[in-house]
Amino acid sequence: MTNELQAMYTALQERLRALGSVAVAFSGGVDSTLLAKVAHDTLGDKCAAFTASSDFVLEEDTAKAQAFCRQEGIAFELIDFPILDVPHVKENPPDRCYYCKYALFKHLKAMAGEKGLAYVVDGTNRDDDGDYRPGRTALMELHIESPLHDCGFRKADVRALSKELGVEGWDRPSSACLATRFAYGTHLTPEKLKTVEGAEEFLHQAGFSELRVRVEGTKGTTARIELAPSEIDRFLEPSTRTSVEETLRAMGYSHVALDLTGYRRGSMNEGVEGI
Repeated sequence: MTNELQAMYTALQERLRALGSVAVAFSGGVDSTLLAKVAHDTLGDKCAAFTASSDFVLEEDTAKAQAFCRQEGIAFELIDFPILDVPHVKENPPDRCYYCKYALFKHLKAMAGEKGLAYVVDGTNRDDDGDYRPGRTALMELHIESPLHDCGFRKADVRALSKELGVEGWDRPSSACLATRFAYGTHLTPEKLKTVEGAEEFLHQAGFSELRVRVEGTKGTTARIELAPSEIDRFLEPSTRTSVEETLRAMGYSHVALDLTGYRRGSMNEGVEGI
């Protein structure tokens, strides 16, 4: 471990000790996984991980979060949160993330208080500063702590320390809630979200790694696939292309397109991982 990374690691431990007891908002992504690991190693039973299950969250991510906590011996709470019942969220306005995060983290704070945990902490890092993040405003209003951000961590630092600590999934692609697959103003339903989740799951099972299926068109029947540029040639193999098109059409998409630019964060309304 480099001296710089060791210093950041020590600062993170000291920051967590200063907080005393924490509930980690745990999405199962790279950032919150590192935070949960270090918080538990530092604070022991004064740390718990809270994971929200909702229409916006991949079932695979929820399962990974639960398995990680079981493996590490971290106290775990799975919360069934009806996110589409939160006012304004179904309409998917540009500030949707504000309403979503405010409602969810207000609930997490109440749960943390019931369990005698002083703070709710999340995995925001310094690379998140440049994004459009109305949800970040909600977290600040609720006084949610962001220890990785406080200690100067960027995504590369999170991955580097996770690798040093032997955290499985340190190189996992960034994730984002399923609502980011739809353009602002698109009415969100459980059926639409479940369908796009299924489309991405099929592509992952076909061996593609970092990807998104963006839903477009006035009727939401066009699926625009973004892949890592290095995987585009394999997608274009006739058998693969035909299999993907037939499968996604069977799911209800009348048009299936490949974005030749490839996957890039922010191509629709996407920030990064969140609980």
